[in-house]
Amino acid sequence: MPDGRLYVYGSYDQHDDVWCSNEYRVVSTGNLRDWTVHGTSFTIGRDEWETVSAGDEPVPTGGRWMKAKHLVKTMNQVRRAKLGPAFLRAGKASRLIQGPLLFAPDCIERDGRYYLYFDLSDGSEGVAISDHPEGPFIDPVRLPAAGIDPAIFIDDDGAAYYYWGQFRASGVRLDDDLRGFDTNAVRHNLITAEKHHFHEGSSMRRIGDTYYLVFADTSRGKPTSLGYCTSPTPLGPFTYRGVIIDNDGCDPASWNNHGSIEQFDGQWYVFYHRSSGNSPARRRLCVEPITIASDGSIAEVPMTSQGTGAPHAPGEVIDAWRACQVTEGAYVGPSNDGQEKLFLPRPGASGAFRYVESDDDLTHARIDVDGPGVLNISLGAHATEHSLKSGPHDLDLGYVPAGRYEITLTLRSGSDLQIRSLSVD
Repeated sequence: MPDGRLYVYGSYDQHDDVWCSNEYRVVSTGNLRDWTVHGTSFTIGRDEWETVSAGDEPVPTGGRWMKAKHLVKTMNQVRRAKLGPAFLRAGKASRLIQGPLLFAPDCIERDGRYYLYFDLSDGSEGVAISDHPEGPFIDPVRLPAAGIDPAIFIDDDGAAYYYWGQFRASGVRLDDDLRGFDTNAVRHNLITAEKHHFHEGSSMRRIGDTYYLVFADTSRGKPTSLGYCTSPTPLGPFTYRGVIIDNDGCDPASWNNHGSIEQFDGQWYVFYHRSSGNSPARRRLCVEPITIASDGSIAEVPMTSQGTGAPHAPGEVIDAWRACQVTEGAYVGPSNDGQEKLFLPRPGASGAFRYVESDDDLTHARIDVDGPGVLNISLGAHATEHSLKSGPHDLDLGYVPAGRYEITLTLRSGSDLQIRSLSVD
């Protein structure tokens, strides 16, 4: 934004097992190290908003609208991913929330004013305005669209474009006041599930003369990837280019991924989310650096524990909730005492941390756990096993050559081992 800070706009999983809530919050940073979580930026009540008909767009009748054949496809994906109970539990819990839920938003600045584009669980969409990037956003105006996940983009020539949709993305040039558009000018099927693996969550950026549309990508069976298409114009035609990041494996119940790419201080990053707490909800903001190649392609990057920072250093304490890959029912989330931990519920469950890097050989690990169990600690091909009980431990790793490693903690025996933190040196 014009003040030099980077702002992140997203939905807010305020409740257990519920996607989104009826309020938005904004987070911002001036350096990608120190983050400010601002207060409520926007909320809207049921009596303030009614379902809207928008030209040839379908009119939602309650809950998230889907065409029947895509609903069947989505539920088949859920069953194959073994997410049925968690997915249905989240849907049921969502219906108990008072008022409409606010789904994924987007925001942009023009002439010192900030325009927040929002959508609700009844399928309606709108825009609200503020004098500050963090809000509060007021005076909501309904847009003639019905769907989910709006995206806003202003091109170099000042023309503004609006995108939205699930399974099929629509796009249109906005009016000069950014608060409406000609419904006859809407272009439907810019990208689709069938041709481009499009699920939802559009986000547009321009790099040079190429337009990048980033979205939740189903090319790997469920929308845990962020993929992208490119085009020579803001409204297509678009060519599918691949996956930027995939959060599959971050949680047993991980279902989708939303995000975008943005340049900050000369470096490009992908902003995305992960699930936690053994739930498709409880989603958390994550960031990774990416590279735009000379041919315009974006190489896929792995999800890491370090995010925008350097690899973890020898002796640096790594909070266990930073585990970025889990298996066999392991998950990260709060325990009964409120502390964030890595849960290893049964033998075979594991959590991985990317990365730790040392110029010297590594010989020791320090780990703080709750509960007894036998734990395998591996750094690359080097592995040791340790019998643990509740409390901190100083463990001998033997000899691990200097280098960069992924650390994996695997429960060999025992149950419900909870890990608070770890370090190696």
